[in-house]
Amino acid sequence: MQILLVDDDPALRTLLRTTFEVADVDVVEAQSAEAARRRIRAARPNVIVLDVNMPGTTGLELCAELKADPRTSDIPIILLTGSTGGTRAAAKRAGADAFVRKPFSPLELLAVAERLAGGLYGVPFRASRKRAGGPEEELLLYARDLRHLLELERGQRELLQSAYMETVSALASALESKDTGTRAHSQRVQSYATALAKAVGEDAVVRDPSTPYGFLLHDVGKIGIPDGILQKPGPLSAAERRRMQTHTVLGEAMLSNVAFLKGEGLKIVRSHHERWDGRGYPDGLNADEIPVGARIFAVADALDAMTSHRPYRRAMSWQSARTEILEQRKRQFDPEVVDAFVSAENELKDIRRELAAA
Repeated sequence: MQILLVDDDPALRTLLRTTFEVADVDVVEAQSAEAARRRIRAARPNVIVLDVNMPGTTGLELCAELKADPRTSDIPIILLTGSTGGTRAAAKRAGADAFVRKPFSPLELLAVAERLAGGLYGVPFRASRKRAGGPEEELLLYARDLRHLLELERGQRELLQSAYMETVSALASALESKDTGTRAHSQRVQSYATALAKAVGEDAVVRDPSTPYGFLLHDVGKIGIPDGILQKPGPLSAAERRRMQTHTVLGEAMLSNVAFLKGEGLKIVRSHHERWDGRGYPDGLNADEIPVGARIFAVADALDAMTSHRPYRRAMSWQSARTEILEQRKRQFDPEVVDAFVSAENELKDIRRELAAA
């Protein structure tokens, strides 16, 4: 199906084009009535989506013109408007096949366009109106439309989530290259922490959509820490250590207005350096005061930090890191998470092997 989209607002055209292309619908754009006439002469569209309020020839005028011309009178036209009042009656007089008021859902508009075009998914609009199948057939048509919209919306959501994750992963990798010289730390700790959360049985953490972003962006606040501190080959001074510790609150501040991070993800960014015994930072929380996602992540982060090379030291062996984690049970780490580490150790080793060369 090809839709001709006629609107002088480029942002709206972009929104609709993106939405329609997810459904494999060909979109041709025109920013004015004159451009629309040229498009129609070049290739006849299946449906025209036409904004009412355009400079020069208005959408109502163009609609009436197209409906009066025998060559274009049978092309379905959907009129869009942000106006109220008599616009619906004017649209009917102009011969429009459908009328949609702004703001509207692009998916709903797409469903109207598909029905007017004859239905790509076996839901012909005009034919269904002529049938006398009764309420049952009407409900069946509505159900098909609803299923189609849900499939489109789910596909869009998955595409958007994938784009978010790819962007966040790229940001985390760039930050790690600056901090540690490696590009796999965030991917490993995300995988470690996810496995530990499942072993602990914290389904709420696993299901929270912000959790994987918090795991990946835990150190994003280090963007605000000077390279001289991040890459210092020796121990930090007391002042440098205090400056380094601000990365948790810097990260939270940077991400606090990001909608998809609100929840467990933002708590992980702020609290992943808290300690079970209350000697961590930035808030000195202890035991169950620490958000559970941050308690889980603390073990994952420490495991990877100890088994990876850093500017100031060589990597420890897995066994040495394991011993340190067990020694820090009820001190640095939540004892339940340490127990989960022991039970999930083989899975964690597999993750390490898979991502060691990343």
